[in-house]
Parts: sequence; C-alpha cells; structure tokens
Amino acid sequence: MALHPLAGTPAPADLLIDPAALERAYYERVPDPADPNQLVSFGTSGHRGNPLEGTFTEAHILAITQAICEYRERQGYTGPLLLGKDTHAVSGPAQRTALEVLAANGVATVIQQEDGFTPTPSISRAILAYNRGRSEGLADGILITPSHNPPADGGFKYNPPNGGPADTDVTGWIQNRANELLRDGNRAVRRLPYEQARRAACIREEDFILPYLRDLAGVIDLEVIRESRLSIGVDPLGGASVGYWAPLEELYGLNLTVVNPAVDPTFGFMTLDHDGKIRMDCSSPSAMASLVALRNRYRVAFGTDPDADRHGIVTPTAGLLNPNHYLAVAIGYLLGHRPAWPEAAAVGKTLVSSALIDRVVQELDRPLYEVPVGFKWFAPGLADGSVCFGGEESAGASFLRRDGTVWTTDKDGLILGLLAAEITARTGKDPGEHYRELTARLGEPHYTRIDAPATPAQKAQLKKLSPEAVTATGLAGAPIVAKLTRAPGNGAPIDGLKVVTEQGWFAARPSGTENIYKLYAESFRSPEHLAVIVAEAQAIVLASLSGA
Repeated sequence: MALHPLAGTPAPADLLIDPAALERAYYERVPDPADPNQLVSFGTSGHRGNPLEGTFTEAHILAITQAICEYRERQGYTGPLLLGKDTHAVSGPAQRTALEVLAANGVATVIQQEDGFTPTPSISRAILAYNRGRSEGLADGILITPSHNPPADGGFKYNPPNGGPADTDVTGWIQNRANELLRDGNRAVRRLPYEQARRAACIREEDFILPYLRDLAGVIDLEVIRESRLSIGVDPLGGASVGYWAPLEELYGLNLTVVNPAVDPTFGFMTLDHDGKIRMDCSSPSAMASLVALRNRYRVAFGTDPDADRHGIVTPTAGLLNPNHYLAVAIGYLLGHRPAWPEAAAVGKTLVSSALIDRVVQELDRPLYEVPVGFKWFAPGLADGSVCFGGEESAGASFLRRDGTVWTTDKDGLILGLLAAEITARTGKDPGEHYRELTARLGEPHYTRIDAPATPAQKAQLKKLSPEAVTATGLAGAPIVAKLTRAPGNGAPIDGLKVVTEQGWFAARPSGTENIYKLYAESFRSPEHLAVIVAEAQAIVLASLSGA
C-alpha cells in the first residue's frame, strides 16, 4: 500500500476538525431512516458514524440507549450500568444524551467522577469486579468511543455482564429495536432534560481510576518494574488513559514519563496515518511517528489508542513492533512466567493473526484456540480461565491475572504496554530483542493485509463459501494442507476463506461497508514468496467467486 506523501508528518491545520460545528451537527442533523447508511448498525465494535454524514447523531444515541434499557429489562439486569467515554469530540454530547435516557428509564448508572474519561478495559474490569459472586442484580456497561477512528467520528458500544463485547444476538436485538424507534421518530424514547437527569437519584459518580490501578498488581509484576528503575515512555495519544499514568507512577513508584499529556478533540498533535488522515492508531508507524522518534530516550515506550483497548510497543532496538510480532513475544514470555496459569488453558488468536503464534504455542506444548475476527470470541474463555490469552492482529489483547483468574474480557492496551516493561525489566532484553531470538529459532514471518475490489454479489458469495469451492491443490509452490471457512477453535463461520500451507497462508473476508474484500497473507520464506502467495490468493478467490 503506497504511503500518502504527508504520512508520518504533523497534521496540517486544514485537516483539523471544528468541534463546535461537529457538536451542532450531532444535535441538529436528523438521520433519514430511508437511507440504510443512516440507520443504526452494530459492527464488531458497536455503532460508529460521523455527525456531518448523519450517521452519528443525537437521534441515534436516543434510540440505541432506549433499546439498551429495554434489552436490560428483558434480561433482568438490575445492577448498575457503568458508562464510560473517551476523548473524541462527540463522546461528551453522546454521554449527555445517554444519561437523559438512562435517568428517564430509572437505570442505576455510574460515570467517572468530575466528567472524566474511562478506558474500555477499566469498564470491563469494573463490570467483572461488581458481578463476582453474583447471580442476579448484574452490572453491564456502555462505552462511548469509536476507538482509533478519526476525530470527527463517534462510537457507542454495549458490554453485557460478562464484561466483553456483546455477541451478535445481543447487538442484533439492540440494533433492530433502535431502528424501530428511529423510524418512528423516537416517540417511544423516554427522556429527561439533562440537568434533571444529572440530579436523578439513579445517576451517580464514582472513580474508576484507582480501583483499576490498585488491581493492576494482580496482573502485571509491577514490583520487578519498580526495582529495575526502567525508564518508560507513555503516549496516551490524547485518549482516555491520560489520567491513569500519573497516579500509576505514584502508586507503584515507577520511572514513567507521559510524553504527551494533551487532550485535544481535534487531535492536532498527531502525525498523519498512512493514508494522510488523522487516526489514533497505535499500531501504525505513521500515526506513532512522534513516539518512535523518542525510541532512544526510553528503555521501552508504548502508546494506547483513545479508548486504550489497543497497544503499540516502541523499543530502541526495533522501533514500533508489528502487533503480530509483539503478540508472539508476549505469549512466549507469559507462558514461561505465569506458573499459576492452568496448563490446559488455551492461547487464543484470531485466524488472521500470524502463524508465528502457532509455532510459539506448539513449541511450549500449549493448546491453541483459533477463532474468527472479533474479540467477543475470547470473552467466555477469559472469564472462566479456559483461555489464558486472547489476541488480535490489530493490536488488541488481554490475558489472565497472575493467579490464573479473569482480569478483563475486553482488550486492554494498558496491561500490554506494562507487560513490555515487565519483560524488559525481568529479562534485561526488550520485546524487539526477544522477537529476533524467536525468529532465529522458529522462522521469520512476512505478513501483509491489502484491500481488493469485489462486487456486492462477490462479497455475499465469499461470505458463504464452502471449502469445496476452492479447487486449487497448491499455493505458491506448496501443497495446501487446509481450506477453512470455519474457525478451527470453535467451529464458528469465518465469513470468508482461509487457505494454509506449511510455509504460508492467506485469508479473505468481505468488507462490511465497502465493495472490497480484505486479503491477509503470510510467508515464512521471503517477501518475494509473500508476493506470490498474494497473487495466487487473488486468483483462487476470484476463481471461487466466478459465478457471482
């Protein structure tokens, strides 16, 4: 993929959003229910959209929040709803709207005190902590965040009492009910004026920060980090973790520096992503250019995205680690330094994550749990301890506490960053050095993801392919050993295709929003071999879709 000429450079003024105009559009824009693009649509991370395009407005949040209230009532969830928001410009307005509906419905709701920001993992941990030992009166949560999306976007997602991302049966019900409300002009939405809602007895403020930080010692060896006096750099990328690092440093006596404490809804301090857009993607070398430039100031540094569910690890030896590379290192280290973890607990990965993870897990004689894309697949296993680690190639992961019990069932960028510090402090080698040792032993992967054109009919056919539709017997000079349309770990449909050989693989999945399919590929031979896999993969996919 060709880089934009301005990728990795500071954002120019003409690309910055106007937060006031965005907020006006949030309140004033009325979505057209006849336009499918302007309806509520829950993807793998909730509903996302842009007020200027009529896809994330007050009307949407009124409808979604009312639908969640009705869903909770149907399920008998009577515990508190924990509500968090990130630093995107319309997250604040969306929280105000949600509180108006929650108060009118009498839902006991907890928000961060002093109108503060709350990372996704902090809400997940708090839900699980509240529900521990309970069988009724369960808590759940709402996260107002579009994750690493551009500054003009908004996002709204629901986490049920298991603390993880809601499954499709839940989001499908909420989406359908919200769209019913939207089509009816939201006449069935219960709502109070904001000031009255804030005074309602069911709405209260608490601190999510210190309970999360005090609990961190149960998942990360903060003592070994403190004793090492390791120099740590942290860039919250202007996101919700910004208020967590100073109290963490004070609480545990760490040698930690927040390199950029700014919170700015325009995110004007960012360097541009690969496509020339402002995007707070902590796995992107272009978006992380500012922290990468500081690589030699700290023994280890890391960034988190706006809701802090993703991580980006920077070391002097490697710069920004590819997420796949770091996941493999993290898994190898954890399996060797968490003796209380159950030996039967599986390592979870999504099927588009690197096969280097498979080799690490196999070398350590642990079970592998390979699932479709989406962190929701790991939530049940993390909750009951049958999955010790769950990770995605897009830099999202979480893992068990040191005693083998659940920490979070949603992604946690804070613990993945702090784990890099623990690895470095305990072993004397940073994750980049560990990665070189891994590849010397297990082979070096060459990985890519590209977008390729596909018609709506081809996308529909790709989603329901059978393995028999693939007639090829070889890929890039090697025999095909597996043709998958269901994930090996849980048998769930992958909504696409994965083809595997001993030295490489590819996976193809249709985009949910564009006329493209996403092609992931990896080679353990060379970049040239990877290029052959990509070319042959595209031919295999097109041949399989020839009837569409």
